[in-house]
Parts: sequence; structure tokens; C-alpha cells
Amino acid sequence: MHDKKSTRLLFFLIVSLLIQGIHAQSLRPPAYPLVTHDPYFSVWSTTDKLTDSPTRHWTGKPQSLEGMIRVDGKVYQFLGAVPTTYAPILPTAELKPYTALYTTTKPGDGWEKPGFNASSWTSAPGPFGDTPEARTRWTNSESMKDGIYIRREFTYDGKADPANLLLSINHDDDVEVYLNGTKILAKPDYLNEYVNLPLSAEGQKALQAGKNVLAIHCVSPRGGSFIDVGIVNPIKSSAVTVATQTAVTVSATQTEYTFTAGPVGLTVNFLSPLLLDELEVASRPVTYVTFNAQSSDGKPHSVQILFTESATMATNTAGQNVLTKAGQAPGLSYQTVGTQDQPVLAQKGDNVRIDWGYAYLAVPQPSASSRTGSGKVADLKQLFFDKGQLSGTADKAMAEPAQTMAVAAVLDLGSVTKPIARHLMLAYDDLYSVQYFQQNLRAWWNRDGKTTMPDLLQTAEKDYSRLRQKCTAFDAKVRADAEKAGGKEYADLCVLAYRQAIAAHKIVAGPKGAGKEAPVLFFSKENFSNGSIGTVDITYPSAPLLLLYNNELAKGLLRFIFDYSESGRWKKDFPAHDVGTYPLANGQTYGEDMPVEEAGNMMILTAAVAQVDGKPDFAREHWPTLTKWVDFLKRDGFDPTNQLCTDDFAGHLARNANLSAKAIVGIACYGKLARMMGDQKTADEHFALARELARKWMQLDADGDHYALTFDKTAGSWSQKYNIVWDKLLDLNVFPEEVAKKEIAFYLNHQNTYGLPLDSRKTYTKSDWIMWTATLADSDADFQALIKPVWKFANETPSRVPLTDWHETTNAKQVGFQARSVVGGYYIKLLQKQLKK
Repeated sequence: MHDKKSTRLLFFLIVSLLIQGIHAQSLRPPAYPLVTHDPYFSVWSTTDKLTDSPTRHWTGKPQSLEGMIRVDGKVYQFLGAVPTTYAPILPTAELKPYTALYTTTKPGDGWEKPGFNASSWTSAPGPFGDTPEARTRWTNSESMKDGIYIRREFTYDGKADPANLLLSINHDDDVEVYLNGTKILAKPDYLNEYVNLPLSAEGQKALQAGKNVLAIHCVSPRGGSFIDVGIVNPIKSSAVTVATQTAVTVSATQTEYTFTAGPVGLTVNFLSPLLLDELEVASRPVTYVTFNAQSSDGKPHSVQILFTESATMATNTAGQNVLTKAGQAPGLSYQTVGTQDQPVLAQKGDNVRIDWGYAYLAVPQPSASSRTGSGKVADLKQLFFDKGQLSGTADKAMAEPAQTMAVAAVLDLGSVTKPIARHLMLAYDDLYSVQYFQQNLRAWWNRDGKTTMPDLLQTAEKDYSRLRQKCTAFDAKVRADAEKAGGKEYADLCVLAYRQAIAAHKIVAGPKGAGKEAPVLFFSKENFSNGSIGTVDITYPSAPLLLLYNNELAKGLLRFIFDYSESGRWKKDFPAHDVGTYPLANGQTYGEDMPVEEAGNMMILTAAVAQVDGKPDFAREHWPTLTKWVDFLKRDGFDPTNQLCTDDFAGHLARNANLSAKAIVGIACYGKLARMMGDQKTADEHFALARELARKWMQLDADGDHYALTFDKTAGSWSQKYNIVWDKLLDLNVFPEEVAKKEIAFYLNHQNTYGLPLDSRKTYTKSDWIMWTATLADSDADFQALIKPVWKFANETPSRVPLTDWHETTNAKQVGFQARSVVGGYYIKLLQKQLKK
């Protein structure tokens, strides 16, 4: 029995948690994280109501999770909208393989008309281009300057309304499309994905029942080459009664929704337990989905829940053929789905999804109340509507297109009055995660190659209750710590950034060597940038979160860059930009080096790792390499030549003052490391040089009330000097305090509605750099004044995608990038507080 004091404490705790929950969602996220583990296993909701759109991979392609609750025989949808499927009138390769006639020699007049004699043309599989998706090679070359001409014949049965049809197209570059000799589309430039355009009025008129000819001309005078065009009929499913969403809360590791479905209340919780102090747990690609139902009228109600996972979870395109399989392990029932072909690590790139390995849906089986199954989505739903259950779980022998298939579970909660909870698990076994200099590497959770996914699911199931409790406590701590460090708006942004920052990486076991255990490698992917893997100037802004919560992962971001240089594969006296294009880490693929940028980044982050460790052991392992890099910075870093920095989208810049500041800080970091290693002479030399260069920097860059964009001091130019923040964090004391004070005062007078522009050239900004710039401020008020417009951007942006770090400060629209790891840089204020303890 509780005494009055205990009861009061419990009451205030509950009120506190309720207030925290209410505040936690005062920020409306641009997108809501649901399943967040790595660049391939990453599913989001992009609407405020969970039923207003299909759930999507971070790239925007539907990867549909659907949930329905059946209450006394009536069905309500609470998760996802039914994704539109596309019946091919004339399929693109995204939906179905095809062959077409083509030529790269300019044909005679009338080539686009039905009666043209194309017998001399070549028959080959489409699409055509020089990308991994192309089935027939067509390149941008002098010998093919006329472009490519394609003819496809097809039969239209006349049943679909032409007004509803869509032209499905992906082109690089300019394209003209003809239907039965009538031009129906002329489109310049290029796309990086398939889009569906309404069939034009000319196209609707030209389409005829019976035989038709679609003719295409595409030219590629620059860059890559690609062309694929088809015609599809969108098929929408019949409407289902929608449960009423009453709340949603996002915390660091969880997203939770509440609904009413007639007389029953339902809570749905998505938990991706990314606890970085438990590397084994953080590396598991397992998300828990928990359902808690209770009667809202005090009467018992019969309740069943259906959860389906589209087979597109395991494919790059909706038309790839998949196979499903049922399985059991002690205490578990599960379904898997994967592509028929299983092209392990066969493709690389940015806007692509995984098409090897297997997606899993698993449920614990304490009784006969849980069932799993697979099949056509429509059939699974109909069974649930009719009977509240699924049919058998036999293997699916026939391969089917992914967009039609799903794996599913029905959880029968029985007669519900008081709260009843059930859960399931979503997981992904990618078999091999990354290719590292021609060697295929496994995910950390399976580094011995002996742990199967059913084994892992059993372990995850045993850990369920513990992880729910620990994650809830961790989420509260993240919010409380962030709010104490930087205010409520700052805490909201940190919470939103947490899962995104981690899930844009993959935790991989590196190669073993000389009797040593496999090292941790933590590979980033440049999401919606260029798809690079292990990019140093992505590592740099991402690192604060990892330095805070697991320094071993921070080292895991640096190891492969050191290895690349020390192996002799990279021969330059500064670090590489990247180690490849995700997931193939076989050497730099970015077309241009960033010498000062990457050398400064590696010096600074190595010093930060040593600071967090409290010892220089990691730096000592790589001292000759660090010495080579600091020698480069001493020679070429202070007054940089015309080159790119991490903000490469802004173009080349000579005499970049912010880049120079990075070089100066990098030289001081080498001095710091030398001092930690007991070499005071080397330390003194480098600190003296850094301070001398800082004074020179101030003289060269001073421009009245601020410091200029470049040493040329173009009239009125300025930039965020975010690189100087490490001078403060690492107690280097190279730049006098007046530099930061002058800059902060200037910045506060140059903000727009949605943030401080990156520099004077444009009105766009990078929100991670704003966080770093704000951390230069001495006062909490100034810090929060710079952060609040970023919060306003996140809350009001019309770009409903996983948080972009590159947005317009005038209208809050996304400029580019999304779902990137660099939002880990939001944690720099928290890191500063931690380092100053």
C-alpha cells in the first residue's frame, strides 16, 4: 500500500511525463520516422495523419506498411493509405521486362509513324542507357550524337479510360515521345527517377483500340544517358473506414500514435532501439511495433489487428519478382520476402533501394492468437474483412511482382475491455552489407557469419521488455539534456534528428587482420546528394552525436579513411573525399578532391575522438598519416586555392576564409594530439603556428563589423564561420574570443524568417552549420535566437520529406538533400556541454 507521499510523487511523475509528451510533439516533423536502421531499411510517414498516404522509403518510393483493426466485425484502417498500383498498358522496365526496336543512326522521315519499315533496326531489351538499370547500353558519345530512336508496338483493349492513363517516364536528357505519329510529349533536361505524367490530350486522342506504336527520341549531349517510357493505368483500391487519429509523439527512438476505432482506443508504437551504448542492440535491424487496445465504453469488444508489409520492402522497383516463405523458430512465427534474382551487392547509387536479402515479419507465439501469412495484398485484406484471420502459411512457389504481394500478421486480441498489448517485429537480413575493396563485409550483428536472422529475432524477442523500458528512459534523458543545453526548440530538433542521423549509416564488421578482432566500420551514405559511401565531409558534421553516445562509432567513421591512405591505395598527401558509391567502398568515386576540407576534417575529428577517450591511443596508431596531412595543411591550408569545400553545391571558391579557419584549427589539433602523446616541443610549435595564422587570418579577413567570405573581401560578403567552433570545444584557444563575438553579433542582424543564410551569395542555408555557428555564442539567448528560425523551418516546411539539411531561409522549402546523417551535427551544443564538464 502506497503512503500519501508516494502517491503524490507518482502523480507528479505522471503529470510530468504527460507534459513532456505534449511538448514533444509541439514540433510538427516534416516526416515521421517509423522503421529506421540503415540507408536501405528506412521507412517513414510523410503526412501528419498516418492514414493520409502510403508509408515510404526515405527516397519517397512507397514501401507500404498497412494496419487495420477489426472491432466487432467492422474494419478500420489506422496505418498507411493503400498505395496506387499501376496496371501496364505498355510497361516500363520498372514494372516488367520488355524488348524494343532501336537505332542510334538518324532514321528517315516518318520513323515515328505506325507504317514505317523498321526492319533494319535492332531488337534489344529496354531500358537503354549507361546506368546499372539499363539493359541495353547507350552512351553519350560523338558516334551517337543523333541520340537514340526507339519504337514499341502494343495492343490496347479499349477498356481503360484514356483520360485516366499516365505516361510513365525516366529520361536523361531531352526526350520527344510520339503515339501513332502524334507528338504527345517534349521534355528537356533529365530525371533521376520514374515519374507518372497525365497522358496529354493529344495522347488520349491518338490512342486507339487495337495496335499502337509508341516512338521515342532521346538525346544525351552531356553526362549520363537513360531512357524508358511506358503507359500505365492507375488502380486504386476501394475506400476503408479510417480510424480517428488523436495524437502522435516522436521521441528519440520511438514514434507513437493513438486512435479511436469505434468503441475501442488503440495505441501504435514504432520502436527502433538505437541505443548506441549497446552496439549489439544498435546494430540489429529489428523494429518493434506494439499495439495496445482497450474498450472506451467499458463494454467488451472482439478485436483483431491486421498488419501487412509490402514486398517492395525488399525490391528496388515495384515490378521486380519476389518469393515469400514462411518459417518458425522457438517462440516465433515469421514470414520472409525477397527478390527472385537476389543480386547481392550488384548495384550502387543514390536513389535506389535494396533488392537482395530478405525482409522479415515475425510475431511471438504465446498462444494461437497470432498468425502470419503471405500472398496478394488484396486477398490478405479480404480474408481479414471476412473472417478476421489469415489463411495458411505455405511457401509461395510462383514469383510475383512486388507491388501485388505482401507478408502479413493477424493478432487476435480476443474480447477486449481492459488494455491488451501485442507486438510484432520487422527486420531485414541483407546477407552482405558493404563491399570493401572487393571484399564483401557483413553487418556487425552477424560478423561471425553464423548468426541467422531467426536467431537474432529470438534474441530480440527476449530483449523486448527491457529495451522498451530502457528506450523510454533514454528518450526522456535526451530531451531533458538537450532542453537544458539549448532550450525547448533545440530539444525538439535533436529528438527529430536522432534516428535519422544513425539510420543514414551502416554498422559493419571490417576485415580481420594479424590476429585482431574485426574492427567497427561505420559507413555513411550521402542520401540524395550523390550516393557516396564514407564521405569525410559527411562524417565531419555527423560526428557530434556519435562523440556523445559512442566514441567507438566515431572512430568507425575514420578508420576506413586512414586505411585507404595507409594501404597505399590512396597516394595523395591529403585524405580522400570518400571510399566509393554506396554500398561499394572500393575507392573514391567523387570526381574532384577537397584537399583542405578533408585534411582539416580528419585532423579535427581525430583530436575530438582523443578528447572524448581521454587518451591519444587512436591518434598514435595513425601518427605518420596525421603528420603527412598536417604538413599539407601547413603548406596549402591557410590561403586555399580555388577548390571545393563541404558546401560543394555553392561552387568553387578561392581564398575561402571559413576553409582557412578549418586548416588553422586542424594544425592546432595536431598540436593538441602531440601534447597528449607527451611531445611538448611539437605541440608548442604547432600551437604557435596556429595562433600566428589566426592573427594573420583576422587581419586579412576583417571587414568592419564582421569577417568576410574570402580574403579578397568582396564588398559586403560574409559567411558562417562554423569551423571555428572546434577551437571552443577542444579548448585550443587559437582564435581570440572577439572573433566569435563579432560574428555572432553580425549574424543576429542577418537572419531571415527560416534561418541564417549560409553566406552572402544565396538565401539558402544548411541547418547543421547553423547549429555549429550558434554554439559559438556565449549567451543562451543568442544561441536560441539562432536556433528558433530553424525550428520554425522544420515545423512549417511544405517539403514533407525526412528532414532536409539544405533549405531556403525565405520560404522554408527544401533546396536539396534529405534523410542525411549530417543532422547528427545538431548535437554539437550537447557535446560542448559534455566536454566542458
